[in-house]
Amino acid sequence: MTSVSPRSSRQARTIRGPDVATVDDVPQLNEVFADAFTERYRKDGMAGVRVPPLSGAIWRYAIEDAGEGALCWRDGEGRIIAFNMVHQSGTEGWMGPLCVAPSWQGAGLGKVMVQTGMQWLREHAASVIGLETMPRTMENIGFYSNLGFLPGHLTITVTLDAVAGDAAPQLLSRCSSQQKQEVVQACLGLTTQVMPGYDFTREIELTDYHAIGDTVILGALEAPLGFALCHSAPLVEGRTRDELRVLKLVLSRQAHLPQMIGALTDLARRTGTRRVAIRLQGDYTEAYRTLMALGARVRWTDLRMSVFGWSELPPAEGMVLSNWEI
Repeated sequence: MTSVSPRSSRQARTIRGPDVATVDDVPQLNEVFADAFTERYRKDGMAGVRVPPLSGAIWRYAIEDAGEGALCWRDGEGRIIAFNMVHQSGTEGWMGPLCVAPSWQGAGLGKVMVQTGMQWLREHAASVIGLETMPRTMENIGFYSNLGFLPGHLTITVTLDAVAGDAAPQLLSRCSSQQKQEVVQACLGLTTQVMPGYDFTREIELTDYHAIGDTVILGALEAPLGFALCHSAPLVEGRTRDELRVLKLVLSRQAHLPQMIGALTDLARRTGTRRVAIRLQGDYTEAYRTLMALGARVRWTDLRMSVFGWSELPPAEGMVLSNWEI
């Protein structure tokens, strides 16, 4: 456990951490999350925006996916005042969500929090260390840049309407227990082929275990041409299922993208969601053109940033979309 030295008498209060957050901490994590991001929007001139708390199911997934990397800091009374969910999928490492409670900002805690996450990923042999932030927020971009992060491509969130397909998509949830293990291993084999070192096994298994989404398989189950891990559970507590969110997508060839989109839009219709949301990394320009031709609409942008020396590289063939947000 470490302590943070406050910069001013205003912040001369005890800070303890990092601790590893658990599902019991979700109410406090949600409070910090909602307050910090609402304040961020206020500073960006959107005073009327109030960021709602995330659902318990999504927090459970985020905490269990991060594991020992679910880092949090507490005040002298033991209440969470900041957190950094540090995730690792094989050699790919990223941080998010991460934030500091508004009343504790300015004490240097944000810097310590990010540097701790960077060190955690280095110690766990990550070859990629990244995060995403709002591209219009110069303060955030400057903050991360001063810690060694470099701006990369935009991540562009696009949506496509749910529509019935010619055939039901192949889903991991419909496989037997034994078959699931074989399919997950086949997905790992494809990922290794396209992007050596990456491993989305934990995310696939957690999604299946908590029944918050599914994995769409393209091609033969034992030798897939592609797969897409997606969540249908609402992000916000009490909301309806509006979007099927694609978190990870791997294809042996980009030419398979239209077929995968057809399977995803069909799954959205079958799960009672209105649309599919895909966060496309901006270096996949041909994939972007394909999505636009299929009727995709641009909804949001994020700036992808990586630590110098720990940047991601696109695959030589095929494509890998990895969402650096929950």
